[in-house]
Amino acid sequence: MVVKEFVQMRRDRLTFAMMIGIPLMQLILFGFAINSNPQNLPLAVLSNDDSEFSRTLVAAMQNSVYFRVTNMIRSEAEAKRLLDLGDVQFVLTFPHDFGRLLARGDRPQALVEADAADPAATGFALGALDTIFSQSLSRDLIGPLLPLRAQPGPVDLIVHRLYNPEIQTRYNIVPGLMGVVLTMTMVIITALAITRERERGTMENLLCTPVRPFEVMVGKIVPYIVVGYIQMMLIILAAKVVFGVPILGSLPLLLAVSILFIAANLAVGITFSTVASNQLQAMQMAFFFFLPSILLSGFMFPFRGMPEWAQWVGSVLPLTHYLRVVRGIVLKGVGFTDLLPELWPILAFLVVLMTVAVKRYRQTLD
Repeated sequence: MVVKEFVQMRRDRLTFAMMIGIPLMQLILFGFAINSNPQNLPLAVLSNDDSEFSRTLVAAMQNSVYFRVTNMIRSEAEAKRLLDLGDVQFVLTFPHDFGRLLARGDRPQALVEADAADPAATGFALGALDTIFSQSLSRDLIGPLLPLRAQPGPVDLIVHRLYNPEIQTRYNIVPGLMGVVLTMTMVIITALAITRERERGTMENLLCTPVRPFEVMVGKIVPYIVVGYIQMMLIILAAKVVFGVPILGSLPLLLAVSILFIAANLAVGITFSTVASNQLQAMQMAFFFFLPSILLSGFMFPFRGMPEWAQWVGSVLPLTHYLRVVRGIVLKGVGFTDLLPELWPILAFLVVLMTVAVKRYRQTLD
């Protein structure tokens, strides 16, 4: 019996590959890609002051491990736009009289606005701000400015946590669960669609029907799109009533753009069902897709905390972009135009996977 099981394992190459591949994937992802202390976070600077003090503080933040100056902006409207789109994680603002007040011995104010939609992505960086601001000016605070080195520090630092000022984790997790649940259910359900037909012996009847391969794909997908929208409505209702998540954006817009994400995951499931020879293999493939989706999308760990290669891999996955869409609409109230940079990758993923699914289905017919 032992020999028989080893022979069967050798013949079922896909299952054997999953047994080796999934632990290897977990090892690589958890060992190299996952980081709960993100660094080099993008920072925009709105400076109405050109003193040596403001330049010193910007340079100190740039030289720290947590911040990376990516934008020098001119207006508050531009700052809000960058934060709404998620292009930057922080905006640092200096008032026009910052240097003059500091040179006079006063404690001028500096404003740091943080995208706190994901509290884990900003927590460590915000915790380091006081130290950076105090130590970076120590060489400039000499003579009559020496008393400013004492606590509470030379600068009155004001921090605004936008989109999630109460630092409630559920505000970030619950909207993200919409994408995770849709990914898990849509891929798994449709991955079993054609393999179930084959195992039950009903594939022959399906082949006799006067429909084209693309029409079969659409027929398999449409019912599950309805199921996906039912799941979305239940999650939205629970988010509002049970968890008290504020919904600032347009729910019709969220429902409208979600069709791309649902269809993309269904296309993945259909593709798997045309490759797998049985339902067990289809389930294994679905799990193999779901694991990196949940780990590399920014749902469980901060996306910007991952190394660059992991971010490139995560950017291919539709869940990464859909999480930004959902959180953008729910927590930030962004509009359709602001969502376009996240929608076109989902559309491209859908087109590619549907093309592969149709071609694979043609091979199945042959």
